[in-house]
Amino acid sequence: MSPTSPRSEDERLVRRALAVAGDTPEGDVPVGALLVGPDGRELAVATNRREADGDPFAHAEILALREAARVLGDGWRLEDCTLVVTLEPCTMCAGAAVAARVGRVVFGAWEPRTGACGSLWDVVRDRRLVHRPEVRGGVLETECAALLEQFFRARR
Repeated sequence: MSPTSPRSEDERLVRRALAVAGDTPEGDVPVGALLVGPDGRELAVATNRREADGDPFAHAEILALREAARVLGDGWRLEDCTLVVTLEPCTMCAGAAVAARVGRVVFGAWEPRTGACGSLWDVVRDRRLVHRPEVRGGVLETECAALLEQFFRARR
């Protein structure tokens, strides 16, 4: 049996994030995030909850980062962990991933209006920063974008 390729593993993780996004509270933009440890163990899952919680910082990525740090219990550094999200992180979430020392960021749909992992900005790969996670974007991009398009179409 051959080992799983990194590409197929990233696709599996984004599929899991898509499933998580399906649990987003009504009214919130359906974004799912998860944090995976270096051993492949799922440490945390989260959805956007800004509307549900009345919290401007309740992005799926922030909630997943907080929970993973709590689960690990040995500090805030999430080195060698992977943040997986259905939508390219914004500046706040990209900055949080850098601050938490996440090893990799894997995401689905690109976000040309607010994305900070290569679209509008590239916060995570800024050479002036001490830590720069590896980034892979556009994984299952069509599926991730379709979920968002369906949400916004229903709101119009």
